[in-house]
Amino acid sequence: MKKDFKDFKRFIEGKKVGVVGIGVSNIPLINFLLDLGAAVTAFDMKSKEELGEVAINFNNRGVKLELGEGYLDHLEGFDVVFKTPSMRIDSESLVRVKNEGAYITSEMEEFVRYTKGKVYGVTGSDGKTTTTTIISKLLEEEGYKTWVGGNIGTPLFSQIENIKEDDRVVLELSSFQLMTMTEEIDVAICTNLAPNHLDMHKDMQEYIDAKKNIFLYQSLDGILILNRENEITYKFKEEAKGIVKEFSSKKEIVGGAYYKGGALYLDGKEVCKKDNIIIKGMHNVENFLAAFIATKDDVSLETMKKVAETFAGVEHRCELVREIDGVKYYNDSIASSPTRTLAGLKAFNEKVILIAGGYDKHIPFEPLAYEGYPYIKELILLGATKDKIKDVFDKLEDEKGIAVKMQIAKSLEEAVKIAKYMAKPGDIITLSPACASFDMYPNFMIRGNEFKDIVNGL
Repeated sequence: MKKDFKDFKRFIEGKKVGVVGIGVSNIPLINFLLDLGAAVTAFDMKSKEELGEVAINFNNRGVKLELGEGYLDHLEGFDVVFKTPSMRIDSESLVRVKNEGAYITSEMEEFVRYTKGKVYGVTGSDGKTTTTTIISKLLEEEGYKTWVGGNIGTPLFSQIENIKEDDRVVLELSSFQLMTMTEEIDVAICTNLAPNHLDMHKDMQEYIDAKKNIFLYQSLDGILILNRENEITYKFKEEAKGIVKEFSSKKEIVGGAYYKGGALYLDGKEVCKKDNIIIKGMHNVENFLAAFIATKDDVSLETMKKVAETFAGVEHRCELVREIDGVKYYNDSIASSPTRTLAGLKAFNEKVILIAGGYDKHIPFEPLAYEGYPYIKELILLGATKDKIKDVFDKLEDEKGIAVKMQIAKSLEEAVKIAKYMAKPGDIITLSPACASFDMYPNFMIRGNEFKDIVNGL
């Protein structure tokens, strides 16, 4: 039973509230808390100048700002603290204020606690955004008022009073958002799990444990959707409290969703042909299967077929930018892990010229080399991980005698120029970095947009 939002309004009024991070989701959150009568202090490592108009607006509304180096030094004396998702709950400043008696929470936790709509939560290492988007398209096509949030879409907490009981809410949830989640999610979907974000998590087990929170607090009638072909996620069924439903790209699943003989099936009934799905690759077959089984109580087979055959994909995910002189350029900037890059490579029917490298999340690159080499014609490396990736491909050559041609680029622009020079008509060039963007860009979208700008300027 969802809690009544009136309880939160009564609770927050007059409280001294700290909000850590003045980013995309926390700006509307801060304004909302002010509207509810809270006294807000906002914390951010950016300076007043960097925040610009945002800082001026908050000053005008009476928000106290703690900015710049040492911005968390005064995180004390608060009744409530909303943390930014990437802030560890065991960070020194949060532990200090919690020991003083503060209630520590986040925008997403409070949203899930109080929203009236039926919540679909999607997590995993790869495929989260595409699966979240497919589910939202299915529900919208079926006629539901659908809200999309979490890692994508819009910040939803400030709109919570507009969301009705008959509405549907689809959330993409990262391990950081789930680390402190103790609220019930109606339909939990875990696409897969592989090493990721090990720069932020203590180890792989902590990463897995964070993901489990998407289903650990479900009721007996909660639904958990699991990938039968992922060893880690499949074991989650042992801890599930609710109903477990499975999808598989390799075997027939009674009462589940599966791929067989060129078609996608749900509960033994064919939904659509694989060749009629616009977005290619077996990873996208799995994304559709997950979405089908997750929405089977709300969406018809006809709607599923229609969406599968018309959905053209999400920006920055194997996105065709343009064709020049018979060479196709693809933007797969979302691929911030080796497994995600592998999935993208396998979606093409030929070897590609791959541009890879970026911020180091401390995850192994062996899968990219040892599983990826059959799909790579040439490899162009850049960013903080260029030498680390090169070492793994050198190791592949030393151990197995398999050599992949490699070049190093100093910038994305140089990488594109190298790729253009070596490409022949019929070739495919893809930016699929296997790494996050933070060494060179604030996020994967800005990286992807720069790639598109470079390609469109050729």
